[in-house]
Order: sequence, then C-alpha cells, then structure tokens
Amino acid sequence: MPAAVVEYKGWKEGYRCGYCASERGKVSAGMWAHSMTVQDYQDLIDRGWRRSGKYVYKPIMNQTCCPQYTIRCQALHFQTSKSQKKVLKKMLKFLSKGDVSKAGSEEEPMDSHIEDAVVCDFAHKSESRVSQSELTPLSVDHTERVENEDKDTKETKEEVKEQEVESGSLQICADRDTPVPGEPSHSSKVARALPKPGKGADQSKPPCRKAKDIRKERKLQKLLQKQPCTLEDPQLQGGDQVSLSQNSKSKPNQPKTIEDFIFVSLPDDAPHKLEVRVVRSSPPSSQFKATFQESYQVYKRYQMVIHKDPPDKPTINQFTRFLCDSPLEAENAADGPDCGYGSFHQQYWLDGKIIAVGVIDILPYCVSSVYLYYDPEYSFLSLGVYSALREIAFTRQLHEKAPDLCFYYMGFYIHSCPKMRYKGQYKPSDLLCPETYVWTPIEQCLPLLEHSKYSRFNQDAKAVDEGRIKELGRVRVLHKRTVMPYSVYKKRRKGPSDEASVQQYASLVGQTCSERMLLFRS
Repeated sequence: MPAAVVEYKGWKEGYRCGYCASERGKVSAGMWAHSMTVQDYQDLIDRGWRRSGKYVYKPIMNQTCCPQYTIRCQALHFQTSKSQKKVLKKMLKFLSKGDVSKAGSEEEPMDSHIEDAVVCDFAHKSESRVSQSELTPLSVDHTERVENEDKDTKETKEEVKEQEVESGSLQICADRDTPVPGEPSHSSKVARALPKPGKGADQSKPPCRKAKDIRKERKLQKLLQKQPCTLEDPQLQGGDQVSLSQNSKSKPNQPKTIEDFIFVSLPDDAPHKLEVRVVRSSPPSSQFKATFQESYQVYKRYQMVIHKDPPDKPTINQFTRFLCDSPLEAENAADGPDCGYGSFHQQYWLDGKIIAVGVIDILPYCVSSVYLYYDPEYSFLSLGVYSALREIAFTRQLHEKAPDLCFYYMGFYIHSCPKMRYKGQYKPSDLLCPETYVWTPIEQCLPLLEHSKYSRFNQDAKAVDEGRIKELGRVRVLHKRTVMPYSVYKKRRKGPSDEASVQQYASLVGQTCSERMLLFRS
C-alpha cells in the first residue's frame, strides 16, 4: 500500500465564515493531500479533520468563530424520527401514485452549506505547485538506509521504524476495533503487529461474537434483500453493474426499520421509478465518466437556484476540484465491501435521469458524507433528508460484508448556528471531544454547548489526547524523494528551522498518522 503524501499549509486565520457571516472569524489548519490511504483519512476525521476535494482541513476549535464538531450517527442502531418517516412516506407516495406535496423540506441537505465552498476557494488559491516526480519516493531500500542513518545518536532503536519490504510497499497493521461512545477514536489507538505463529488468536477461525449481535445481523440480513441500488462490480467490464436485492418485511409487533420504508415493492403500474447507483469517482469509473456532464448540469442548477450563484460561477473546473477530485486511494479487501473503499458518487436516477448526487467516502469504519446536490425542480421531495436516510441504510448494508463499517459520519455539527443543528436529529449520534478525541453521546454535549459554543465533552479532567505527538523525531518526512524520520531531516536541512511548523502539523494529525503519512519538505 503506498504511503500518503501531504503538504502542510499551516493555519489560515481571519477568513470569512459561511455560518455567522463574520468576515474574519474563521480559523483552521489545512494541508494538500496528494495521496492518502483510506485508513489515514479515517484516523484524521477521528481527530476532527475533513476534506474538500484534495484539501484537508481542521477547524482550530478554541479560536474559530463557529466551532465545528465532528458528528457521527450509529447507523446500526438508527431510530427513524416522525419527521423522517414523513419524508420516506412522501417519496413512496410520489413513486407509487405520483402524489406531489409542495411542502418544503424542514432540514438542509447534508453539508450543502456554502462553508465547504469557502474552504475550497481558499484552498485552491494556494494550490500546490509541487511536481509529481518530487512526490514519488525513491526505492524502499534507499529509504531504509537513510532511516537507519541515525541509529547511533541519542534516539533509541525503537525510534527508528523498522521497515518490512513486500512488493515495494510499507506494510502497517492498524488496530481496527470498533469504537463506542466514550472510548478514544481509532486514531488514538496504537498500531500493532499480528501475533507470531502459535501465539495469539487463531486467524483461521472466526472471532467470538455476542449472540445478541448475531441476532441483529440476521434480522438486518432478512430485511436487506430487495434494495433497488446498484454497485459497480470491479470484476465486470464496460461499466456493467450488479443489482443488490433486499427485502422490506419486518417481524410483527416490532417497530419498522428504515429498510421497511425505503425498500418497498412498488406496484407494476407505478408512475415513477427510482434507482440509486453507486459509482466510483476517483479514479473515475466508466459509469462516472459517462454521466459526468449530466451530473455537472444538476450541480450547476443546484448552485444557481439554491445558493444563488451567478451562471458563470459553477464551472466544470470548480465542480471537478470540489466534488470529483479526491486524494483517497481506491482499495479492495477480501473482508471489505464489494464496491471497495474510496470516493464515490451515489446517483439518484428518477425515470432515467439524474435528480440528485450524494458525494461520499467509504472508509474502514464508516460512510462519510461529503456533499449533496440535487435538481431544484424536485425540492418538494426533501431530497436532503431522503438522501441522508438512504446513506444510513447504505451503511447498514455495507456492514453486512464489512463488520467494522458501522457508522455514518455527517461532517460537522455547528451548535452556534441554529440552522445547522439539524444533524443532531439523526439518532443516536455522538460528537467528538475537541481535546481528547473521544466520542460522547450528543445528549450529554448539548447542555455544555448551550453554556459555551466551545466545550470539552470529556468530563474526566485528567484525560488527555492519547494519540498526541510524543516523539517529534519519528515524524516521517519526504525530502528530495527520500523518506526519512524528522530527526534525520532536521540535521540535513539547510536554512532556518522549520521545527515549529512540523510540531504544529504533528500535534494536529497525531502520532500515529505522523508516523505513517509522508510530510513533504522541499
């Protein structure tokens, strides 16, 4: 697996906020991600980072005008609210009977706010000018010699990471335990090696599981048998697709699940047909390329009508950089989802035309919502709410093949902006503590946020960020196409010290990511 390569751009202070209209209130740190593994990005969003195209940014929570807290929904335990059921029923009536209700949506589409566009505009004004050749490391053997150069200094042998060469890539085994509220996020857990033969768990046998969890999965499996959703099969040629069928019947005397509302068999004479297609956007699949222009036109209409953009602003270049480009490397694993991990567009096809597109990332532990745009002509269907519910159902579906994947990340929750509190209505949900990076049920966070817009959610005063940077010398650097620990680079560097910048970067990404990702230095 190739290592992630990032170019840290530092803090951006005093720029316009899309939430409170402050002209100089926003403060965030950012970096260009030239490439990134899905595990690295998973660990970064578990430390409060988020991407806009290839630009990855993190609000400086105790300084920015509108603190943005990472929010996730526990998809496997999702509870559909009364208002959400109304949206699902409204869609069902429209598809089966053609009924049109002109009542507007009470909630905004997931992350359809202009904030991401503001971040994206800033990012591309300082776009990286580094050539691709500079970002390509030399052979691992050469890198290994450089990393061992510092063996006889004050650093211990443990500070120089031993590398195992397999197919020319670095092999890292990360802890993939499923997080629960109150526990540290995955990024704060230390990577560990597989047990030696004869020691540890028997890898040939399935792990022990609770009977309760097995029963839940069996129930969900029965419910998921006639879903009108298609995934691109990497084994099929020419963009052919394989249909996934799911069932919608639940047991008597039990509350209806989200699948009961979504995957209902329509009558043969139904006036409308809705199909959801998941197509890989990076690298672009044949299906993505074939529908690019149609998708862009939907985005352009959306921006002009919903966000009042002038006709010349939503350009193809802007659309590509913001919603199509991604640093995430496509990955496929035997125990992963059939579509693989990486960046995708979830296209909503109504009667043969695209009416909405959800931009999502499929990561080791979650589906992460990036953006949603839709044809304003279909605003009456509350597509923002409907698409979020479909993405939650999609997360539950992926969990069947990838057991670790069980959360739906909704981006940022901004309590100080009343119109951006709607994400808290997807329950049960957790917010990420901005100081210790542990997940806390949102119900415990709201009283604190009512008192102060910035708050530490972890009430253990002695608790610290377990993933914090402890050894700056172990930060991995890419310098002159050579991978080396910062301790070696620091001795080779000519000119003024950049230690303050590297320290800032490492403190924000954490020790684990700083030792896996390559920090580009010119």
